Amino acid sequence: MREYLLTLCVTAAVTYLLTGPVRKFAIAAGAMPEIRARDVHREPTPRLGGIAMFGGLCAGLLVAAHLTNLKDVFEVSNEPRALLSGAGLIWLLGVLDDKWGVDALIKLGGQMIAAGVMVLQGLTILWLPVPGVGPVSLTPWQGTLLTVALVVITINAVNFVDGLDGLASGMVCIAAAAFFMYAYRIWYGYGLEAAAPATLFAAVLMGMCLGFLPHNAHPARIFMGDSGSMLIGLVLAAGAISITGQVDPDAMKLFEGSEQAAVHATVPVYIPLLLPLTVIAVPFADLVLAIVRRTWRGQSPFAADRGHLHHRLLEIGHSHSRAVLIMYFWSALIAFGAVAYSVNSAGVWFVLAIVALSGVGLVLLLLPRFTPRVPGWAEAFVPPRYRRANRIARAERGAEAPAEPVAATAGAGSAASEPGPAEPEPVGSGRHGGASNGASGGANGVNGATAIGDRSRFTHRRRIGTPQ
Repeated sequence: MREYLLTLCVTAAVTYLLTGPVRKFAIAAGAMPEIRARDVHREPTPRLGGIAMFGGLCAGLLVAAHLTNLKDVFEVSNEPRALLSGAGLIWLLGVLDDKWGVDALIKLGGQMIAAGVMVLQGLTILWLPVPGVGPVSLTPWQGTLLTVALVVITINAVNFVDGLDGLASGMVCIAAAAFFMYAYRIWYGYGLEAAAPATLFAAVLMGMCLGFLPHNAHPARIFMGDSGSMLIGLVLAAGAISITGQVDPDAMKLFEGSEQAAVHATVPVYIPLLLPLTVIAVPFADLVLAIVRRTWRGQSPFAADRGHLHHRLLEIGHSHSRAVLIMYFWSALIAFGAVAYSVNSAGVWFVLAIVALSGVGLVLLLLPRFTPRVPGWAEAFVPPRYRRANRIARAERGAEAPAEPVAATAGAGSAASEPGPAEPEPVGSGRHGGASNGASGGANGVNGATAIGDRSRFTHRRRIGTPQ
């Protein structure tokens, strides 16, 4: 555990220290695109933060390769080298896309090539543990197709959620922490060395996100761009592939005793099938909803819009920071809930706790929809927006707003009466804020609606749900 923590700290430190120089380099290189109508930030912000994250990944793997116990992972398994090869390709593709823009099909092909490189070096799914059947061996073609599909889906799911400052890096860090707990339990609790690479990948991924998050938290000073979002998505997928398709379920020796006992005992075997989905449950749900929404309108599934989950949170009145924290909450609830279920699947208290926390999450989601009546003695303990004096002042301002004389404006002069282009609303306003990945946005070649989506070159403002 000490060596894993050392690897995590080194990765985080290198990523944090590299992000400052990378920001200056991005500004000098002109990687500061103009603000789009669907972006939530108000000022042009440099990207290419993935360069620092890739540097942290290399540093973490380099340190781990020289530690007393972790160096055995590199001697016994080729998976760390496979990860580094695939990560290098996807990172290079992301850098090119952040600077000049890359076509959607080219990016999709690049993601598949990166996954194929990892498969060729041994990082692939060899079998699947199927409930009621046991481990089912896959043919090389089946394993390759399943591995490539998981990598591409995870990369684009992570990129979809990269829409607010600190959102993607924080959610992936939460997912990596849950995955680390599960993988370390399989490796240390059951003595399975095959789970060691996945544990190492999770530790390095946590370090990458933690090191970058201070620079990316609201208000962000730099965005990770496609070079960062695709990179952390690939590392997350690599850990899931490693522990799902490489760990032999029979080695856990859980199939003894009665049938009922065997079912409960084998829950940790089947969790790897669900855990890769639970750790990206929120991004994956956003991905599915976006594809359905755009297809229903007759648009391309990869067309950019402002209908993502984080945009909806801003639309109903949440602040930027609160929207990010709500997304953190749901990600942690799902990911750590899956890990807790793998440890104790028969506890009633566990189900009650999940239900209670889900209720809390729903209340937080709907909080801007109502204004509670706070008694006078309690106004000192609530935010100013809920105090009676402030509510009355806001109501009076709202009542006075429509009374502005339009005719007087028209008669003020010929310049005022002549029709002209309407003054655009601020980009960061609650109704028009948001980007498909607003925290990584720009005019061209910016981290867009998906990691394989084309860029929007329209400058007009649109409401959510209207066709482009």
